[in-house]
Amino acid sequence: MVKIILLGTGTSQGVPVIGCECPVCVSTAIPDQRLRSAALLTDGQTNILIDAGPDFRQQMLKHKVKHLNAILLTHEHNDHVIGLDDIRPFNYRSGEAMSVFTLPRVASEVRRRFDYVFSEQIPGLPRISLVDIDKDSVLQFGNITVQTIGVMHGRLPILGFRFGDLAYLTDVKTLTESEMKKLEGVRYLIVTALHQEEHPTHMNLEESLELIRQLQPERAWLTHVSHHMGLAAEINERLPANVRLAWDGMEVVWGL
Repeated sequence: MVKIILLGTGTSQGVPVIGCECPVCVSTAIPDQRLRSAALLTDGQTNILIDAGPDFRQQMLKHKVKHLNAILLTHEHNDHVIGLDDIRPFNYRSGEAMSVFTLPRVASEVRRRFDYVFSEQIPGLPRISLVDIDKDSVLQFGNITVQTIGVMHGRLPILGFRFGDLAYLTDVKTLTESEMKKLEGVRYLIVTALHQEEHPTHMNLEESLELIRQLQPERAWLTHVSHHMGLAAEINERLPANVRLAWDGMEVVWGL
């Protein structure tokens, strides 16, 4: 069995947003409190992290993660990479550099933002080994197979991932027909739904529901959700029976 844990289901600002007093941001309901989007894939032995944003340290502590075998980065925006400095405890435990798999463009950006990691040999710095992948890569980590999916984040090509019966697509706006074919037969889908209005770089609720109708998964959950979406309890009442807003700490378990 393999499990995905959603470590964060919010947008780049998180929810609540600093200084905001909208109904969502003042809500005390757990589904309305969202860290930046990230996920942990595990089969009990192998742990694969998807994205390492500004809440990375908090997410690792909350879920008591003691080791990571690798990190997959969807793209280079700060809410998905800026927590990489906090991999140091994993380096110390393993004695090895952390393998970080991503697009060559994203790897170059990581080298630029974390120049000190790659240019200095000072004890205590993070150790990162960048591995280039593309939209057609198939990766194997223990018993876990990862198929990359090329999606568009507005005009920016980024990565989604399929792990057997489950696919994880964050920050997506559009997919080509060829990439849609990689998602055929997926049973479980986790996909962006930013809010209800049109947005140039993310699917809104209507677009996400249309993708779900096309793929027809058994269950689907909406992630990377903004405070502009509305209260989770109210939105869930309006969604199809097999679709719900995702929430921080949510888990999905399926067979390999």
